[in-house]
Amino acid sequence: MKSVYFILIVLVFAACGPKYNPEITIPEIQENIGYLASDSLKGRMSGEAGDKLAAEFIRSKFESAGLDLLYDNGFQYFNLVASAEMGEGNNLQVGSESFAPEVDFQPYAFSANSTVEAGVVFCGYGLEVDQDSLKWNDFAGADVSGKWILALQGDPDLDNPNSPYLQFSTERAKGLVASDKNAAGLILVGGPKFNDKDELSSLFFDKNSSRFSIPVLQVTRKVANEILKGTGETVASLEAKMEENNAGLNLSTEATVKATVNVNLKEKTTENVVAMLPGTDETLKNEYVVVGAHFDHLGMGGPGSGSRALDTIAVHNGADDNASGVSAVIQLAEKMAGEKSNKRSIIFIAFGAEEMGLVGSKAFTNDPAVALGSVMAMLNFDMIGRLDTTTNAISIGGTKTSVETEQILTDLNPGFELAFSGEGIGPSDHASFYLQDIPVFFFSTGAHPDYHTPLDDAELIDYEGAQKVMEYGAAVLEELANRDEKLTFQEAGSKFQRSRGGRFKVTFGIMPDYAGLEKRGMRIDGVTKDKPAYKAGMKKGDIITAIEGKPVKNIYDYMARLQTLEAGTRVSVDIIRGEKETVLIVEL
Repeated sequence: MKSVYFILIVLVFAACGPKYNPEITIPEIQENIGYLASDSLKGRMSGEAGDKLAAEFIRSKFESAGLDLLYDNGFQYFNLVASAEMGEGNNLQVGSESFAPEVDFQPYAFSANSTVEAGVVFCGYGLEVDQDSLKWNDFAGADVSGKWILALQGDPDLDNPNSPYLQFSTERAKGLVASDKNAAGLILVGGPKFNDKDELSSLFFDKNSSRFSIPVLQVTRKVANEILKGTGETVASLEAKMEENNAGLNLSTEATVKATVNVNLKEKTTENVVAMLPGTDETLKNEYVVVGAHFDHLGMGGPGSGSRALDTIAVHNGADDNASGVSAVIQLAEKMAGEKSNKRSIIFIAFGAEEMGLVGSKAFTNDPAVALGSVMAMLNFDMIGRLDTTTNAISIGGTKTSVETEQILTDLNPGFELAFSGEGIGPSDHASFYLQDIPVFFFSTGAHPDYHTPLDDAELIDYEGAQKVMEYGAAVLEELANRDEKLTFQEAGSKFQRSRGGRFKVTFGIMPDYAGLEKRGMRIDGVTKDKPAYKAGMKKGDIITAIEGKPVKNIYDYMARLQTLEAGTRVSVDIIRGEKETVLIVEL
């Protein structure tokens, strides 16, 4: 009843009160976050009723500020795959031997639903790359038309997190090659180096409803070796042979594979909320700055939602993640609309379905309201509501994506401790713009123990801190909207990220310090009970300085070291606790 009353007050205020206040004020920030993070919106899960209410609230704010609503009265609709489920009749036979779904094989959600019976050709990693000095061909002399392709997951440079083959090594990329070659279907298997435990990943869906015209599935090495029987080779021997020769290979098999795939995709419709404040300069108004934040969250939580409270079904209000960022977009829209001094045009976007895999921002960059070449920069606000008052620190990502970025941020800094991260790729919507060669600014006050749990509530927001971050963001936005010259884009980090079944082989069970302010190593901001770090005695506030004697200076070093570790092993971890250095032994 309290939540309903609050919503009615908000709606009455929006309808009868002043159109907007051009100042960034704490009461307005509280109003925005209070509504978006209220129980009545039930966690703003993409495609659900609360998600739609949030979108309507944001649009009303844009409209009241006098912005031009783009697309369909401010809504850019798009579909997404909310889930994928195995239907009836999935089966796989190699000759006369049958194998079980979810035990021996698993289709991909983008696979065609069909039955195929055909011979099999092994084709290395399923790659055909010819770009300048980068060359690899697993299909030379092979006739795969009308046949199954059996290929290894990954690529020839597995130990390199920035492998030049990354963009060619995804399951979809290999499916496209197989389809282009008129193959009957694609079977993927992980070699020992790629997947030492020979585990199938869960039924994978990438929130995209497009599907191939051929079946695409993954199998265990047991199945793949049955297919290879008679060739004198195994998955392990072929993986080793390609590594030794540093060259692709293919060979025909004597096997016939019959498979039926039936995967049901459940789709939902959601939207971005998009509006524009036209520029005042006759020339520069045709250039744009994008200001964005995602408004979706995790709904009621539960398995597969992304919640860290796996055993709790409850409203995940997402006050910091990311009602705080959406409030920043609303406040900046109202401020800039009140001043009307922006030479360049500004596009304000509340993105849907970020938690589903940056789907909303990808939908915008795939169907932009303006030519992406005319977008000078993108500012992204994600989790800006928990400023650490002891450090006064904020993290800004993408600082190397333009030549001028770090100087601008430093010159306009009102007194924050700034933690710069140069990379353009990151776990939020700015990544979609970096992939389009657009300089990006990613503002965040960092993660905390309540992140992705039901405890991320409005009363825990530091409203004064959020106001300071928004005022800083406004200063940066005003500079970008009015400077004479465009920013000079530069590539900062790989545009592709390696995925091994969507997860690391091992985990410590800690929450790292994403801001990176600790210069002695990587600070631990949270430890999950009963995970390896917890059992080893790690505590919140510990600083990891080395793993197995190899230095760890930040989260990127930590993740790179994690990639090299194996489950079932014991590793030494150097830490600083207080002012004391010690070593812990972590069993993975």
